[in-house]
Amino acid sequence: MPQLRVALAQIDICVGDLHGNADAVLREAERARETGAHLLAFPEMTLTGYPPEDLVFRESFAEASEHALGALATTLHEHTLGDMAVVVGYLAHDEGPRNAAALIHDGRVVATYYKHHLPNYGVFDEARYFVPGTRFPVITLHGIRIGLTICEDLWQDGGPFAVAAAARCGLVVCINGSPYERSKDDTRLQLAQRRAKEAGAALAYVNTVGAQDELVYDGDSLAVDAGGRLLARGPQFAEDLLIVDFDVPTEGSRGEPDDTEMHIEELVLSTEPVSAYEPIPTRLTERMPDEEEVWNALVIGVRDYARKNGFRTVTLALSGGIDSALVAAIACDAVGPENVYTVNLPSRYSSEHSKDDAADLAERTGCHFETFS
Repeated sequence: MPQLRVALAQIDICVGDLHGNADAVLREAERARETGAHLLAFPEMTLTGYPPEDLVFRESFAEASEHALGALATTLHEHTLGDMAVVVGYLAHDEGPRNAAALIHDGRVVATYYKHHLPNYGVFDEARYFVPGTRFPVITLHGIRIGLTICEDLWQDGGPFAVAAAARCGLVVCINGSPYERSKDDTRLQLAQRRAKEAGAALAYVNTVGAQDELVYDGDSLAVDAGGRLLARGPQFAEDLLIVDFDVPTEGSRGEPDDTEMHIEELVLSTEPVSAYEPIPTRLTERMPDEEEVWNALVIGVRDYARKNGFRTVTLALSGGIDSALVAAIACDAVGPENVYTVNLPSRYSSEHSKDDAADLAERTGCHFETFS
């Protein structure tokens, strides 16, 4: 079967930082080139950050997003990265705001996909912001039929993955901004395996990592084959470039057409398979225990909130009790103890024991400590 080397760029992005996010794409594209990747995929709404919330209602922001996408295509070409297909998320404005993915190749945006299933539960409010897409582009790259999907498309029955089966895709790329929940990594893998079998195609799943305001993203990018076998898995709560070698049929098994309103669009970039090469070793990162997951979520949430809002230091009261001790430890891991300033404000009711405990914690963590009485 034809081979295809896919790079999944699990990166931390910032809402509104179009230039910074584009720079991150270029950085990872240059790394991916060194690995010999044929296709590189980034998370959901890569250029704008996710979730952009009310920014989507500003047409000027959508225009800036689309301009950044065009400039990125040019930049990639100028850095001799045009031969590699690059999938990025962005905000489009086409009969309303669209949560979109673009495939860049040879200095041009050659295909776009608009998210079909828009989540409207829990922390999600996408039905308020976006217009759902009805097109399903199928891109033939090195002879392999590739479909594009976005996040919630994976979580709902029918729709894009059923269309991918009908379109005989050999590979489906799913870009995501999937927030962390305890034990969600187990659910995510099971769902990815189910959708791959449904589509009769291999699945490359890339997720963002980091935090944006109250949301934390755990990464956990992965790849499965058409039978649902796990091929590779990235780390949790850390940026990563996951490289996966797929053995993909030029066409997947044809499924029954779904009764969805989506329609298929065909685009051929190249029909010649890549020359046979030696696959790289599979990387399956071990999952964290639940307690470690929760700790990392708390730390990365504080770290990114501080960094993305321009805060260099953290100041908090240290009472000697367990609550402030926990917060201080999280802050030290998040921004470094040299940037954490703690104060003890004892009253006549404060015990010597609690004052000593506060001072002891500061000494153990290495943060700054002052007492005001």
